Amino acid sequence: MESPKSASGGSGAAGPYTAPVPTAEANGQRLYYEVHGEGEPLLCVMGLGADSRAWIPEIANWKGERKVVVFDNRDVGRSSHVEEPYEVADMANDSLALADHLELESFDLVGMSLGGAIAQEMALAAPERVRTLSLVVTYGGSGPHGEARARVLGKAVSALNEEERVDFLMMLTFSEAFFGQTEQFTRLRQILLDDPYPQPPEAFARQLAAAGRHETRDRLGQLSMPVQVIGAERDQMVPVWKSAELAGLIPGARLTILEGAPHAVNIERAEELSRLVLDFVAEHAPAPSGTP
Repeated sequence: MESPKSASGGSGAAGPYTAPVPTAEANGQRLYYEVHGEGEPLLCVMGLGADSRAWIPEIANWKGERKVVVFDNRDVGRSSHVEEPYEVADMANDSLALADHLELESFDLVGMSLGGAIAQEMALAAPERVRTLSLVVTYGGSGPHGEARARVLGKAVSALNEEERVDFLMMLTFSEAFFGQTEQFTRLRQILLDDPYPQPPEAFARQLAAAGRHETRDRLGQLSMPVQVIGAERDQMVPVWKSAELAGLIPGARLTILEGAPHAVNIERAEELSRLVLDFVAEHAPAPSGTP
């Protein structure tokens, strides 16, 4: 299912027809989602402040081989917003409820940044449903440091206007080289500024606070499904050593570091990220029925 688009009605008497927005009632939230392609399901969980559009480069690469499910987390995009604090585990329950709604008994799971934290909680809560787990530019926890960082960053972002917020977050997530690619940088910046569903600062702060409290390092040893951790050498949001720490805590995890990459590997290194995920899920795919 592609993003909904407007189309003319049959008679025109009732005016333009607008396709219904696909949403699921999930764990008390209303989640906007999209399904692209056919085949075995690949459930994708995006990170802080970003919605399902952030997967567009990967969708183009994955939908020919997989049924790709992307969605907006609570407090972002076209999903419902809340007023009370919540935890990463609550967001994981949202995601699992969406999988229930879509009747995905099991799936390959990929999570990026905060989405990787969510994916960890999903895999710990329902390991029998997660075939493989790909954790991209994410972390297992940060303790008091993470909570303090979230408070300070949340206040800083809340004090900025919309244009300043876009510039600040792009500075943290993209590389120096990308800033020098004037045409591509300017186009993406304008797309972000023209977002029809901008995230309110208070919603960003709630997501950030949950991310700051994330902690699974004492439980990651329970994971038994195939896991790969993908880090970025020049990541300013999640330092590369956090990727190494995460991989070291998961039995048998594969660690790949993208040299010279910033946090936004889904944009700047989309081809490499896409191939790493597809190769990993293919490597661990169950043998076809009847194969000796």
